[in-house]
Amino acid sequence: MTIDSVGAESSTLEERHAERRNAALAMGGPKKLKQRVDAGQLNARERVALLFDVGTFRESGLFATSAVPADHNRTPADGKITGTGDISGRPAAVIAYDFTVKGASSSSVSNKKMQHMKDLALRTGVPAVYLAESTGVRMPDVMGGMGMGSGNDRTRFLRRRENPWVSAVFGYSFGSAAWHSVSSDFVVFRKGAVMAVSSPGLVSRATGQDVDAQELGGWKTHAQITGIADAVADTDEEAIGLVRKFLSYLPANNQEAPPLAPVPAGSGSRVDELRTLVPTSPSKVYDMRKVISCIADDDSLFELKSQYGKSLITGLTRFGGRTVGVIANNPMFKGGAIDADACDKATSFLVLCDSYNIPILFLVDQPGFLIGLEAERNKIAGKVINWMNALSLVTVPKFTVMLRKNYGQAFVNMGGSETADAVAAWWSAEVSFMDPRSAVGVVYGVDAESDPETFQARYEEMARESTAYDIARVYGVHEVIDPVDTREFVLHALRANFRHRTNGVGEHLLSNWPTSY
Repeated sequence: MTIDSVGAESSTLEERHAERRNAALAMGGPKKLKQRVDAGQLNARERVALLFDVGTFRESGLFATSAVPADHNRTPADGKITGTGDISGRPAAVIAYDFTVKGASSSSVSNKKMQHMKDLALRTGVPAVYLAESTGVRMPDVMGGMGMGSGNDRTRFLRRRENPWVSAVFGYSFGSAAWHSVSSDFVVFRKGAVMAVSSPGLVSRATGQDVDAQELGGWKTHAQITGIADAVADTDEEAIGLVRKFLSYLPANNQEAPPLAPVPAGSGSRVDELRTLVPTSPSKVYDMRKVISCIADDDSLFELKSQYGKSLITGLTRFGGRTVGVIANNPMFKGGAIDADACDKATSFLVLCDSYNIPILFLVDQPGFLIGLEAERNKIAGKVINWMNALSLVTVPKFTVMLRKNYGQAFVNMGGSETADAVAAWWSAEVSFMDPRSAVGVVYGVDAESDPETFQARYEEMARESTAYDIARVYGVHEVIDPVDTREFVLHALRANFRHRTNGVGEHLLSNWPTSY
């Protein structure tokens, strides 16, 4: 072979490689890509580019196609874009569903690609990100006994929470796109997205009823009713930004402490507002988020499930640059009474924090658990105990600050009764088995309107020894503090309770707790 012929052969190989590469990068073709542009939606490769730091993404499986010969030239990357890159300078893996290729349906090859990325992320200890949009399984590939019997799903969706899973749901998301999302530690829905076990069409045919897609599994359903959505975004860009922000609070895996962040200038400068921010009357409402903004590092609250279980606030914050999970009562909704949804929300958040070595702060101002027919039918008794059991298994540091009222069994669930490592009460706190006003009615059948003189006398009897100093007398709280000292209490508790022997890593006793319930 002559030098010229070697050069020609090399040139031909280069050209063929470029042709194949360009065909794979063309995804589902110009027409389908234009439809996405016209709809104001990014395609899968654009989403991946936004997710990772510029120039850091390297793809795995670009030249994969369907195993079905007739589909070789119609399934670039087999509808899944997988690979690794950096998010804010830290490695991560991605599985992006390409809806322009057969509706991002899953086949044996694309499942193999996805499993490789999940295994790689687990083995190397980095987050796995799912950019979800799929019609589900590729039906012709799995029909019949051979199709069903050829799979191996024994550990496909097993979660031990060794590394974070994060999902963004963009459009129709059925099948594995739904399974990965409900298994994730954080799920953001773009408005307009629909996630369900099966498509509205299939559900309609199976039930004989017209099914509205948004009612079946739209973002409102999952943000307000099921609680699966941790956040909601208006656009693809915002959804991916929320994924990046969430990961900034978490370690790369469960064997690391969360990363430290710079403390914004001026953090803690508003603590003097706390003396007037919370009304002294227990019946008056206020926004607990304003309390959090006064004591945490400035602009650090990243709230989760804000539209679900609204009598409780859960979110990631920072104190002195350290990630801290906050569980706080919200008097703005139901007076802070904790309902069944709020119980599920609290338990889910405890699991997240304990799995990824995030200390937990309880901010307490609650009248107890919600009672009544609706509460019992929503299984609140079981959910209260689920929460308490989870709290008992938490091994990360826990801190409690009692602001105002703190009654009943919820006293325990909100970090009382020796369930927390450091406990403080504001000098305005009131702690008892029940609101003394209600107790008068229960015990004596007297109310303030019909017999105010007797009510007042009985109230004073029921309200005795319920101050912060009374509970401090039996070491039920460790400190009684001026509200303005709350930030310093938390900062000191973080230093005093840091797990130095394990470098901040807990025991992860909740790692196998169900992801959705």
